[in-house]
Amino acid sequence: MTELLTTALLLLGGGLMLIAAIGVVRMPDLLMRMHATTKAGTLGAALTVAAVAVHFAEAAVTARAAAIILFIVLTAPVAAHAIGRASYFAGVALWQGTTRDDLRGKYDADNHTLYSGLEGEEDPD
Repeated sequence: MTELLTTALLLLGGGLMLIAAIGVVRMPDLLMRMHATTKAGTLGAALTVAAVAVHFAEAAVTARAAAIILFIVLTAPVAAHAIGRASYFAGVALWQGTTRDDLRGKYDADNHTLYSGLEGEEDPD
């Protein structure tokens, strides 16, 4: 039974990582590519590490696998957000089909600050 569960987890994890790789190739701009890789890649890696934990079924391996999964789930979205934000402010072009840009006109490049629209905050324009 554990071999069947391990096989299923590995196939699901590999499939999701394949979807993430296809997303890198097929998506039109950096932000969409990062979204595809962060979502599918994180879940795919977590399922693959979970398969390792199920296969070995030892407390030490399971604890390490749980720590790895927790680390991946906590750091991948934060890293993708930081890279996406830096690329946007560096001027990486968005896809021409993008219909909404909520940050346009709200970033002051001289002070590296973002205008949020809260009371008491000056509009950079």
